[in-house]
Amino acid sequence: MKIERVQGTVFHYPSRRSVDSAGHAHPGPEKNVQMAMLTITADNGARGYAFGPVEVVRPHVLEAYVRKVLVGQDPFDRERLWQDLVHWQRGSAGQLTDRALAVVEQALWDLAGRALGVPVYKLLGGYRDKVPAYGSTMCGDELEGGLSTPEEYAAFAEKLVARGYKAIKVHTWMPPVSFAPSPAMDIKACAAVREAVGPDIALMLDGYHWYSRGEALAIGRALEKLDYAWFEEMMNEQSIASYAWLANQLDIPIVGPETISGKHHSRADWVQAGACDILRAGVPGVGGITPTMKVAALADAFGMDCEVHGNGAANLTVVAAIKNCRWYERGLLHPFLDYDVPPAYLHRLPDPMDADGFVHLSQEPGLGEDIDFEYIDANTVQSY
Repeated sequence: MKIERVQGTVFHYPSRRSVDSAGHAHPGPEKNVQMAMLTITADNGARGYAFGPVEVVRPHVLEAYVRKVLVGQDPFDRERLWQDLVHWQRGSAGQLTDRALAVVEQALWDLAGRALGVPVYKLLGGYRDKVPAYGSTMCGDELEGGLSTPEEYAAFAEKLVARGYKAIKVHTWMPPVSFAPSPAMDIKACAAVREAVGPDIALMLDGYHWYSRGEALAIGRALEKLDYAWFEEMMNEQSIASYAWLANQLDIPIVGPETISGKHHSRADWVQAGACDILRAGVPGVGGITPTMKVAALADAFGMDCEVHGNGAANLTVVAAIKNCRWYERGLLHPFLDYDVPPAYLHRLPDPMDADGFVHLSQEPGLGEDIDFEYIDANTVQSY
């Protein structure tokens, strides 16, 4: 089997998610937004698919890098193909990003699963077929009835528990919200949520990304009193020393790194420095399923958990294939949005959750995304 074709397809679909000037998601009026789908086709007709932002899967990226490496090659040689793409990142002026690598590698895994008739999580090892989810809120806002006050966070947390979630991660207020950042407001929101849900629901905080050491320490100590399960991305992750300093000051587990570049290599540096208690990786952020599995194995070798960052079929696949990850991140959630309604280009959600808070893995071949190809064809903007 050889790869014959690599194709990008840009299509539009309706969404009520908007993005503020700092890149954080919030609810908004319904509008058409664009998404890209990468399709890798082998000479025997086998295909694999992966979705990504349009700016990631650009025509130039496919022509200059992806097709050059993939076409004519065996699609099952994923490690070699991924390594060959990684070599092109040197000197590519940031065009071949880790997120682009991730989309390509996801499509290769999806092709393998579809060709073999096996879910990808079983190809990776298949540790479990359902995983507990935590409800991950959107960042705070100034929308009445949304997430604009500690009391609204508390009310929403009660609804999430009623839905079945046994854990909730709070994202607090960040600029451009007028009063953000505010350690005092973060602590008030966290306290309100704890009071609302009681002692048996696991709670986590993902705070403002650029707090100082002193601010992070004050929030961390408050979270310890509130019995929060972890604290993440409260400072600039470029400073490993700051995270090592904080981890040594607090008993609450520090999770990281989330957004720093460097794939599994930088995660190894964090472990060596003692900068985190729980390692962090997500498929888009580290360049694919394969490097995410490497991070999980690294964490396992040091007796650490590896919490996978973000939702979606690829991240869920990794969570189901490893032991040392407690939760699947389901979200982002908001009182004004219904997460359980699938996007128009999918027939069903890739991460359906039952009333007990468990997300069940699809047993369909590949990554388990039930793609509505007719919808995509009818709403295609560009193919290349």
